[in-house]
Amino acid sequence: MTANDADATGSIAGTGLLGRVHLIGIGGAGMSGIARILLARGAAVSGSDAKDSQAVLALRAQGARVAVGHAPENLLGGAPTVVVSTAIRADNPELVAARQRGLTVLHRAEALAALMQGYRAACVTGTHGKTSTTSMLTVTLRRCGWDPSFVIGADLTVPGSGAHHGAGAVFVAEADESDGSFLHLSPYVAVVTNIEVDHLDQHGSPEAYVKAFEAFGERIMPGGALVSCVDDSGAARLAARAEAAGLRVRRYGRTASSEADAELIDYQPVGMGGRVRFRSAGDEHTLSIAVLGEHMALNALAALLAGLELGAPMDGLLRGLAGFSGVRRRFEFKGQAGGVAVYDDYAHHPTEVAAQLRAAREVADGRLLVAFQPHLYSRTRVFYREFGTALALADEVVVLDVFAAREDPEPGVSGALIAGAVPLPARRVHYVPRRVEVPAVLVELATVGDMIITMGAGDVTALGPEVLTELGLRAVGRVGGDSGVGGDSGVEVS
Repeated sequence: MTANDADATGSIAGTGLLGRVHLIGIGGAGMSGIARILLARGAAVSGSDAKDSQAVLALRAQGARVAVGHAPENLLGGAPTVVVSTAIRADNPELVAARQRGLTVLHRAEALAALMQGYRAACVTGTHGKTSTTSMLTVTLRRCGWDPSFVIGADLTVPGSGAHHGAGAVFVAEADESDGSFLHLSPYVAVVTNIEVDHLDQHGSPEAYVKAFEAFGERIMPGGALVSCVDDSGAARLAARAEAAGLRVRRYGRTASSEADAELIDYQPVGMGGRVRFRSAGDEHTLSIAVLGEHMALNALAALLAGLELGAPMDGLLRGLAGFSGVRRRFEFKGQAGGVAVYDDYAHHPTEVAAQLRAAREVADGRLLVAFQPHLYSRTRVFYREFGTALALADEVVVLDVFAAREDPEPGVSGALIAGAVPLPARRVHYVPRRVEVPAVLVELATVGDMIITMGAGDVTALGPEVLTELGLRAVGRVGGDSGVGGDSGVEVS
């Protein structure tokens, strides 16, 4: 499918979308990806965002009209189709104006489903690991010589974008379960990495969250397949249910089982990656990956099975996985200064935090320091004890206040809940609610050989460069002095 152009009536071929498309919050990861593909297909695209960003600047360069700030006048000029995400509140002035004018308003996932029409779709979902797995599948198919379209919730380190309109017949997408919007999608191949309760602010109960995955499984197209992790009880139950309904199921995991189509036999960290030994179709294979952690090895097996279901060759997929260099904000190296390495990670659920800290521990030369920013008041209230346990895997813990995102504050819910739940000596746990003070606190705690990780789904990601600057200034100030920092005053920034 190569429908790239808008027809004479303003319809974007192959999407069912008419006229100009206006995206509220166009700078977000998922929204900017949709905008990129619409622009590549010849659509007229406008949008708005709270502030300028690299994503906004890139969209303007591609031809989008983007306003900074939300206002009804941004909708002027015809009757655009308006696209919103769950992050957009109901009282957003542009959304209010669009509804008053009777404009077509689509959720982001509905727009994504429209873009996927006519393609063989591979959708990756799960409570954890979906961005990395989607990215692995995308990069691997590209290295097999394919040109898939894709939309991912983060930017790939190579080619540097999270979205692309390809010339091939395959469309790869990260499927968001957080608000149930993945139920708009109808994949040919679906990957479910795991099902662990989260997003109760949207689903209301653990049972409803699980049922959303069951409904997603029922949306797999006839002749398609489900790729599921046998290690995870929720994903394993979903696989059994799908198989009983007559769907083809491919399984992967650590668990030795005759059911596993890709069984992880061994994982060994090597440098900032790992060596993976696995069994598939009776044969043993060895794969080197350039990303860290056993959880990434499992994601690689999921991507491998999905690629096989799409028709890609095993040898090409193995070469592609070996060449995968990572995703932005997934244990992303930000730089080094004063003998201290700084990384940034998106982990915002206790299981994710624990997995990434364990992986980091495998390669840390010295102590492990984490600055964690809770994401959402509801998640903090539900999981603060679990967050405390996970963060205790670090040597020093700095907890910021909650990044509210789409929520209003809850009385009694703050980062202090999590800090109080960390089972480490009090002197090693630091609640620093004012984000501006965090870099100085981290630098005061750090010594040569330590690793600092800024962690969370909010604006904590911006702290890395600030920490590096502080470390560099400290190192310069101590050259020739009595500190253990020594003469390493250089700042290496990724």
